[in-house]
Amino acid sequence: MNAIFKALNDPVRRKIIELLKEKDRNAGEIASKFTISKPSISHHLDILKRADLVKSEKKGQYVIYTLNTTIIEDVISWIVSLKK
Repeated sequence: MNAIFKALNDPVRRKIIELLKEKDRNAGEIASKFTISKPSISHHLDILKRADLVKSEKKGQYVIYTLNTTIIEDVISWIVSLKK
């Protein structure tokens, strides 16, 4: 759970999650929405993948990134359970 919160602590990574909520994207599509370098975007994607918030799949010459909604639902459930 610590890796998830660490991943969510960065505004760039939160924006990547918002973009992937709209649709699956490759790294170039994600990078085009930012003014930071492509290697920086790759670094952020790696952190999101390690936290299991994002999944990747190679399709042809592209790696497609998708949002892992299951883990997000688990985090939300855990947070809601704290309120009880």
